[in-house]
Amino acid sequence: MDTDADPGGLIGSIPGAYSPIGPTAYDGTAFRSGRLPFGPGFPGLGYPGPGFPGPGCRCADGPGDTEVMKLNRPVSWFLLAFGVWSWFIWITFVKNLWQDGSGLAFDDAGDPTGYFWVHLTLAVASFLLGTAVGVIGFRSVRALRRERSEQHLTP
Repeated sequence: MDTDADPGGLIGSIPGAYSPIGPTAYDGTAFRSGRLPFGPGFPGLGYPGPGFPGPGCRCADGPGDTEVMKLNRPVSWFLLAFGVWSWFIWITFVKNLWQDGSGLAFDDAGDPTGYFWVHLTLAVASFLLGTAVGVIGFRSVRALRRERSEQHLTP
């Protein structure tokens, strides 16, 4: 590999980092400049046009990827339903775990076992993640309703 081709030393010795068709995704210059390797030599990736600022750009004079993300209505409702479902499932699971009489969750002295703590941790983590997903869905449904009501009010 030509070591002069990577003056910044970001690539190191990665086999196949350069190919006959031009720099690949491992090309350090593309990453240092903040641009992805689009254009000639990269078939199938498309060409966004000259002056493409690249991912993460907050430039006022060009496109960037910092636009507000909008979820469509079915996805929003699915996320909200998933959050509600998580509340029912994981609260029921913890109640059943707490009332376990099989000897798995509590030993003979009535102290919690490792099984209890592992499953309680999993249930709490899943409950919190489900709640976060549900909140995202709720906020999206609310934003879509607000947007639709504003469209009906605007002549």
